[in-house]
Amino acid sequence: MDVPRRADARRNLEQLLAAAREVFVERGAGAPLEEVARRAGVGIGTLYRRFPDRQALLRAVVLDALEQSRACAEEAARGAEDGLAGLARYMHAVLDLRVSAVMPLVLDRLDLDDPPMGPAREASAAAVERLVDAAHEDGTLPREMTFGDVGTLLVRLSRPLPGPIPTDLDVELAHRHLDLVLAGLRAAPGTLSGKGVSRQELATLRERAGQPKIK
Repeated sequence: MDVPRRADARRNLEQLLAAAREVFVERGAGAPLEEVARRAGVGIGTLYRRFPDRQALLRAVVLDALEQSRACAEEAARGAEDGLAGLARYMHAVLDLRVSAVMPLVLDRLDLDDPPMGPAREASAAAVERLVDAAHEDGTLPREMTFGDVGTLLVRLSRPLPGPIPTDLDVELAHRHLDLVLAGLRAAPGTLSGKGVSRQELATLRERAGQPKIK
């Protein structure tokens, strides 16, 4: 395959994955694949040449989301003025990508411990945990806010609001609400109610519920 054709193929793949992520978040994992192809600007035949069935597309979307989460976390750690600033940069980046909205959609459809998803989940979780640890160590993030809090907060903020709210406004509000949370953490540490969930405790809860665990 020559260079222009490889570039076109790569661009089609990126467009399909981005469109699939958007459509599945908005309409669920059972959304019509024709809508995915339409948003990606390709024919349904192109989609099926890449992904023979829905499961294959879902797996690719999850792997892409995990890789983007890991990359965002590693990028956020570079050059941040302090630990909380790095964590905030990561959280805003994944909100834009709607990465955290993908995982809950596939828990009953995919085994997230199967390779290559298991190692990808571990790499993503480890990168995020390093951000949380750095913010704890420099004192900018209250120790009451845990790895589990970061993940569940992102899931809540990434899910679309009910009603006929435009996607752009929905994402804008998610960023605003995240800023409100982060501003509160800087202004008033030590005032969180309840107990946070660590990465290990979150894995145990998932295992008890019969869901794949974060190792």
